[in-house]
Amino acid sequence: MANKLNVQADVASASNYYTTIEVAQMLGMAVRSVQLMVDRGDLQAWKTPGGHRRISRESLERWLQGSRSSVHEAADPARKTAGARHRLGARPPRLLLIEDSTHFQNLVALLMKQKFPSVELHVASEGITGLTSFGQLQPDLLVVDIMLPGIDGASLITGLRAHSLFGQCQLVVLTGLDEDQRQPYAFALEGVPLVHKPRLVTDLPPLIEKMLGVKAQTVRAAALS
Repeated sequence: MANKLNVQADVASASNYYTTIEVAQMLGMAVRSVQLMVDRGDLQAWKTPGGHRRISRESLERWLQGSRSSVHEAADPARKTAGARHRLGARPPRLLLIEDSTHFQNLVALLMKQKFPSVELHVASEGITGLTSFGQLQPDLLVVDIMLPGIDGASLITGLRAHSLFGQCQLVVLTGLDEDQRQPYAFALEGVPLVHKPRLVTDLPPLIEKMLGVKAQTVRAAALS
């Protein structure tokens, strides 16, 4: 009887923890990204005698709830027509911006409102949240800052490319780094359109037009300054 109770207790305990691989599969992330989440305290975990992480189910659920609330849709009343199309089954183009700078979040939001009011914009302020949101939102275009808190640019892009839905999405990288500073990330940036932040207002709209197949509206230059 005692042995049976011990087995039941072990099963119940095991169901309260996940392996790193299981969490990576659930979130659609690279294993390394999950390890970074544990290292920085986003997820609580302990190590087996063999050195393998066991991640608390409770901490994962708590983090997921928090990540959903930290991703917001940039409100724009002008998208009523797009919203109607979405209700009819043909949703508007969807863009996910992963950017920690409030200044550039606001700049991209203004750019989208002025030039692409039919595009649905969502914003995540850090990389791990953005990776999770990618699977939930399934955007048509990702615009990602190469330098984000808690995760380096190469790991972020690698995690995105490992996602099962990545092949259905376009990717643009934002950066304030010059060419020499970008060299450590060159292997991850290969073949990815790059927008230098000082030229964001000029260079990002043509890429959005090309990748989403939407025509930019003409606005006065002063409106985006």
